[in-house]
Amino acid sequence: MKIRYYLWRLYKLFEQEILVIPGRTIGSIGIIFLLSLAFINISPYLKNLLIFCSIFAILAASWDLLFFVGQLNLGHGAFFGASAYTSAILSSKVGLPVSLTIPMGAIAGVIIGVIVAIPALRLRGPYLAIVTLAVPVILEGIVFLFPQFTGGELGLFGLTGISDSPIFLYLFCFVIMLISIAIMWKLTDTKSRILRTGIIFCAIREDEISARTTGINTVKYKILAFALSGFFAGISGGLYAHTMKVVGPTTLEFIFSIYPLIWTVFGGPGTIYGPVIGAYLLYFLSTELLVIVPEIRMALFTAIIIVMILFMPEGISRWVRDKIEIICPRCKFINVATRKTCRVCDANLHRERTKK
Repeated sequence: MKIRYYLWRLYKLFEQEILVIPGRTIGSIGIIFLLSLAFINISPYLKNLLIFCSIFAILAASWDLLFFVGQLNLGHGAFFGASAYTSAILSSKVGLPVSLTIPMGAIAGVIIGVIVAIPALRLRGPYLAIVTLAVPVILEGIVFLFPQFTGGELGLFGLTGISDSPIFLYLFCFVIMLISIAIMWKLTDTKSRILRTGIIFCAIREDEISARTTGINTVKYKILAFALSGFFAGISGGLYAHTMKVVGPTTLEFIFSIYPLIWTVFGGPGTIYGPVIGAYLLYFLSTELLVIVPEIRMALFTAIIIVMILFMPEGISRWVRDKIEIICPRCKFINVATRKTCRVCDANLHRERTKK
């Protein structure tokens, strides 16, 4: 009887918190669809493509976590690359298993994040962006300085894979992505009654001086934001290293710093789930365009980004959400856009943009 009771409670919770909100319903359907692809006989190429989509979704969301605090990081690839190299060195030189090298890589991302946070305490805007831009360059120099550990220009190859089973690898990366996104979303949730980091991060982003005058330790929370961002970027770096089974200086290139920014802007900054959508859509699209029209791939890719910024400046996720959802002006609950009255307080609804 208890099992039936808890199943009923779980269903009612799902019905009240998911099914009545269009955006969450679409997200749930997308998760179920992607999970089902693990057991469907699709091409290995497509399955590998989706695995990298999951890995880069974590990377993009970790960039958005830092942007949520108002910090513009143009050297995010440093967290990713340092973690990938740490996991690779521990695997190839020390012989540690994957279950330890990926967490250790994430810890390396935290260390780099804290180091980068030190100048960030005194810098803002473009000045911070320029400083963070130099970090991957410094790390790349360190890679060439110690070739006996990093492999120099050739990198490290022959790393231990996560699994020989494509199904397990797909599910492992996808589940890690879901857990990471859920944690980051909760950390930035301004309405959370358990964690207050979301409202504090938002206060620092809007007006750091005012936040400081209200008693918020802005130094502590900015360092925390950099550490958390480095941690989740480190997870993606470790997953990338053991999925590719090779790590080289290319993991510290500027492209791994600029891609998360593009995915976030495309999906919707300040949402955590927006960068996930951006990473899945854009990485998949850019890779397929390389196969279909390699000569004009970058031109088409750039055109898509420009059109997106012009017509959906807040990202595709916010644009879609505004079309299908409406927020009640009285109780602030989210309703289907077609409703005339609120599902909770029965107040008349008028168009008001839904906010996180």
